[in-house]
Parts: sequence; C-alpha cells; structure tokens
Amino acid sequence: MNLLREQKNRIREEFKALRREMDPKLKELCDRKICQRFMSLASYRFADTLLLYAPLKYEIDIMPIADDAIKRGKTVAFPLCDPVNHTMVYHIISDLSDLKEGSYGIREPDSSKPVYDPKSHKNGNSVCFVPGLVFDRNGYRIGYGKGFYDRYLSLFSGSKMGVEYSSCVVDTLPRGRFDTAVDFLVTEKGVITINAN
Repeated sequence: MNLLREQKNRIREEFKALRREMDPKLKELCDRKICQRFMSLASYRFADTLLLYAPLKYEIDIMPIADDAIKRGKTVAFPLCDPVNHTMVYHIISDLSDLKEGSYGIREPDSSKPVYDPKSHKNGNSVCFVPGLVFDRNGYRIGYGKGFYDRYLSLFSGSKMGVEYSSCVVDTLPRGRFDTAVDFLVTEKGVITINAN
C-alpha cells in the first residue's frame, strides 16, 4: 500500500470514529443549520438543478433541501451507483418516494428515471453536493475511498458544494492527482468560499 493511501486510510478511520461518537441531538441541530445556511445562499436561489445524495447514518442529512427544491420546481437528481466500475449516474426524481435502497444500503433512484447529463448542462446553474468524512480549507476531501465523486466531478461544470461539520474541517489534507476540490464548503458555522468563479 502506498504512503498516500495509508495516510488517507488513517485519517478516514479517525473521522469515521469522530462521527460515530457525535451526539445525535447535536448532529440533528448541525444538519438543520447546514441545510438552512445553504438554502439562504444565492447559489440555491439561482440554481435550476441540484445533484444531491441520500445520506447514510453518519452523513449530513440534506433531504430537507431536496424536499424544498422539489416544491420550488427545481430539477432534483440523485446518483445511481455502479459498484463494479465505481461510477455513478444521476437520475432526476419528482418525489422523494422515488428513492429505494440500493448499493451500499444507500437510497437510489430507479434506472428508468430520466438521466441528468452533465455534458448538456453547461450553464453553471447546477449544484452538485459532495459528501465527505473530512474536508480541508482548500476544498479537498477524504470520503469512503471508492472514487465515485472524483470520477463524476471531472465531468461536471456546475458548482461543487461540500457540506461538512465544522469539527471535520482541517487546514490541509493529503491529496492525489485525481482528487477534485469543491467550490464552496457549508458548515453549521458558515460558508467557506474556495473558488467563486
């Protein structure tokens, strides 16, 4: 195992443990604040398409954003993962009930739902939410190590939005040449702008 992978795995385990130990009431409060902060941003007001994720137990629950966006008539899409190739395709949903448990125990859309094609959405009004176990102040992250998001984000031209607990934001993380930074990072304490272009 190379040094970079070893470093990332050590950090990954450290922040998995930190999340498991988080008080559930505090988690719920932080999740709510993160959602409220994002929904108060111009990035949300002017976005026509949101690419979201269905959270696992210790991830930030952004489903209130999905619910609000659907009510506002925005296009909402969730990823359908291919666990063999470690790739994902976003499918557009019209209701949260369109999500069913799939790969890795994650709620996913059915493959029959319309596909969001990042190549045909070059207008910059799309926002992709990127989960991570830990982020740094340069917008880089360590996730679960499968590479789904780094592969996808290399094709995506809209805004990349990281969401994270302030306790899981560090100054700098080790990174490889395929790692992709987010443009903004929303925590319960505020918004860090990394790349506003």
